[in-house]
Amino acid sequence: MDEEQVGTGAGGAHETASAPRAVAAATPVVLVPGFWLGAWAWDAVADALRDAGFDPRPVTLPGQAPGDPRDGVTREQQVGAVVALLDELDGPVLLVGHSGGGAVVGEVVDRRPERVARVVYVDSGPLEDGAVLAPGDGDVPLPPWSEVEASSLVDLDDAALAVFRERAVPVPALVAHGPVHVSDPRRLSVPATVVCTSISSEVLRTIAHHGPPLHTELGDLADVTYVDLPTGHWPMFSRPAELARVIAAAVAG
Repeated sequence: MDEEQVGTGAGGAHETASAPRAVAAATPVVLVPGFWLGAWAWDAVADALRDAGFDPRPVTLPGQAPGDPRDGVTREQQVGAVVALLDELDGPVLLVGHSGGGAVVGEVVDRRPERVARVVYVDSGPLEDGAVLAPGDGDVPLPPWSEVEASSLVDLDDAALAVFRERAVPVPALVAHGPVHVSDPRRLSVPATVVCTSISSEVLRTIAHHGPPLHTELGDLADVTYVDLPTGHWPMFSRPAELARVIAAAVAG
């Protein structure tokens, strides 16, 4: 397994990872957001990728747009929406999933392993079959900031937090509490990059296994590269340019 480092120094953000190699500009980069977010969350990252010649395709999952009905929206519907997008695109894609979107992406890889050139998990990872993201019942709204781990909020100012809360949409109950379904062993052979933001790769490696606390398949992946990007849980807001560079490097393989 490979490891890279993208860090911040006293003079501001800087990149210490290798510069990305030239790749085909037409490579679609499908960006799947996590809980409470829509495609809008990727705006700054998508702009940076577009400026670098890539083809970003940010996604709003079913039930996560303002005004979307949430009753009856299931995990399978969200997974199916991303699968349908892959089926519309030409050639292999780079598939990016953040937080709870990482679980969706893991299921998409299970459905279409031959369509994914590489998968990028941003502060997330693929979950094992039967895992549930949020045990309980009912829709899941964005909690008060006082109930969010301080490490998740690193580098986010009051303005960013206010926009996040204003635009956040509760997660449909059947998505948050529904079990993950994966079964195709080919999913474990799709190359992966894991972007570690609110938790370091050193720590993540010790808990990247089946069962608690993460119920993840990260430890089963045949080809995985860990990249440390120290910031909070939402790097698309706190470090969008650096996250875009990590994604671009992942496209380069």
